[in-house]
Amino acid sequence: MTAVVRRRGVGHRFVTRDGTALHVDSRGPEDASKTVLLVHAWTQDHTEWDPVLPLLPPDVRTVRYDHRGHGFSAPAGPGTATVAQLADDLAELIADRAPEGRLVLAGHSMGGMTLMALAERYPELIRERVGGVAFVATSCSDMDRLTLGLGGRAGNVAARTDKSLGRALVRYGKDSLPIPAVLARPATKWLAFGKKVNRADVRHMTAQFLRAHPRSVGGFRDSMTTHDRRAALATLKTVPSVVLVGDRDRITPMHHAKVIANELPDAEFVLFPGAGHELTYERTHGVAARLRRLIESA
Repeated sequence: MTAVVRRRGVGHRFVTRDGTALHVDSRGPEDASKTVLLVHAWTQDHTEWDPVLPLLPPDVRTVRYDHRGHGFSAPAGPGTATVAQLADDLAELIADRAPEGRLVLAGHSMGGMTLMALAERYPELIRERVGGVAFVATSCSDMDRLTLGLGGRAGNVAARTDKSLGRALVRYGKDSLPIPAVLARPATKWLAFGKKVNRADVRHMTAQFLRAHPRSVGGFRDSMTTHDRRAALATLKTVPSVVLVGDRDRITPMHHAKVIANELPDAEFVLFPGAGHELTYERTHGVAARLRRLIESA
C-alpha cells in the first residue's frame, strides 16, 4: 500500500514530493466511505468534469485536480512530463486527500492512461482499495501514430504533423500560446467533437487548451507515443470496469477502446453513436450513469 504522506497543502493546493504545486478541487463529505477520483485529458483540466459532477451521488467525496502543466497547476519540471509521473502524482494525491475508504477511478484520454500507469506502478493500491474504474475515450497502446480519422496520404500527413507539433511545443519558449480563442475553436470542434456540437462546450474546451503550458503538453505528447500498458491492465481484471468510446473519436478511436476491452473481458463496453472524443460533454448523462453504477457496486 502506498504510504500516507504528510499533508502537503490544503484547499485547492497540493504540492508533490518534487515540489510541483497541483490545483485540486475536492467536494462532498470528508468522512465519506467512497471517493471518486476524476482524472482529466491531455491539454484539458479538472473543469472538463463540470457537466458530470452534479449527476454523481451527493454522499460520495469527489476529487478532481489539474495535471502538472495543465489548468491551474504548475508546469512540469524537466524530465517530469511523463505518464509515469502522472501516476506518481495521483498516488501521492490519493494518500493525502483520500487516505481511507473505497475508491472509484475515472480517467478521460491521458487520464485513463494515468490510471493504467497507476495499476502498473501501484498494484497493491488497486487490489486493496479500488472498487471501480471507468476508461473514458482512452487508449492502452499505439499512440505513436495518430491519423485523426483520415485515410491514405491525408492520414500520413496528420501522423507526421502530430509528431512535429509535440516536438515544437517542447521547444516553445513561452508559457502560453498566442492563439486567439476564436481561431482555435474551429480546430477544437473538428478534432475533438462528433455530431451535434454544443458551442459552449467547444468554448469551454478551447479555454482549457489555451490555459495549458505548451512545453509541458509537448512533453506529455512525446511520452504518450511510448505508452503501452496492456500488461498493466491485468491488475484491473477483477475490478468492475467500464470502457466508453464514441464512434466518431479521432484521437482514441474505437479500435483503441476494443483493445482495452479485450484485456478486461468482464468490463462493460459502451459505444456512443455520433460522439467524438469529448464524452464528458457530448454524452454527459451516459458517462454519469456508468459512474453511478460503479459507485454503487464499489
